[in-house]
Amino acid sequence: MTTAFLEHVNVTVSDPDATAKRLDDWFGWKVRWKGDSLGGGTTYHIGNDTSYIAAYTPPKATSAVRDESYSHHGGLNHIAVVVEDLDAAEERIKAGGYKTRNHADYEPGRRFYFNDDDGIEFEIVSYDD
Repeated sequence: MTTAFLEHVNVTVSDPDATAKRLDDWFGWKVRWKGDSLGGGTTYHIGNDTSYIAAYTPPKATSAVRDESYSHHGGLNHIAVVVEDLDAAEERIKAGGYKTRNHADYEPGRRFYFNDDDGIEFEIVSYDD
């Protein structure tokens, strides 16, 4: 059996260009591809050589999900990103005006959480601190 790995997650966002800029600021990720997609929408693939976030926006305006995802089947609870320097990543995220929360230090690493402009929860974790 071959080894499997997660290539991407696809999320609906209000502005894929703005999402791409934030992911570059926070993690140094670049746009791998952008173009037309499902139903006349637009998608950006933002990441590194092996994985990415597909940031999709439909042709009509979207609205933010207000419900807490942990109580619904199929809810996207968070996207976890591993970084080398957790403190430096948190400073970059805070510099953008985001509030971090739920700081924890348990095996196998330290972590914190925050929500982006579209309400998507991110978990930032470091295994090397």
